[in-house]
Amino acid sequence: MARYTGPAWRQSRREKLDLFPRSSVGSKSKFAERSELPPGMHAQTRQKQSDYGVRLREKQKVKRIYGVLERQFRNYYEKASKAKGVTGTVLLTMLECRLDNVIYRMGIVNSRRQGRQSVSHGHVNVNGRKIDVPSYQVQVGDVVTINGSESMREKFKAAYEQNKDIDKVSWLEVDTAQWQAKVVKLPQRSDIQMPIQEQLIIELYSK
Repeated sequence: MARYTGPAWRQSRREKLDLFPRSSVGSKSKFAERSELPPGMHAQTRQKQSDYGVRLREKQKVKRIYGVLERQFRNYYEKASKAKGVTGTVLLTMLECRLDNVIYRMGIVNSRRQGRQSVSHGHVNVNGRKIDVPSYQVQVGDVVTINGSESMREKFKAAYEQNKDIDKVSWLEVDTAQWQAKVVKLPQRSDIQMPIQEQLIIELYSK
């Protein structure tokens, strides 16, 4: 499956927002240097965005935050539109419940890309069963456990020490002694601090 593997700061520059707040110092400095204008040689002469363009950029921003591709994102929208509740909130809840995002929310990796890699490489169990699908949807009561090697755990520990004072969410109970987290409730809209206007995405797809 095709997936963007380039520098994180380029995506942040395109959206004029730091999409990866725990990214490296070098990446942050490049984003800060070039964040005033979007990429492209004609950036200074571009006209004001249309309503469609504004909605499209919001969708692209959320796709890049969670690292999903267009078809997968569209499937999330289709499921959210058929579920009970506010479609935009349900959509974001489904994205938050991805297993790679749970690893990120535990604070033991610095990006969702690293969380996806940890899952894909078989370092994660859910309820005692190895899961290597990053898009796996966790449920209330699930226990997510890290089962990597000692060297991997040292990397997780270093990342956790770096991130232990930020990005806490109320829907996870993290136990670093056991290297696991329990999903105590579904994520709430208030748990997502990124400036996302999900209604623009719903308007885009409902046209």
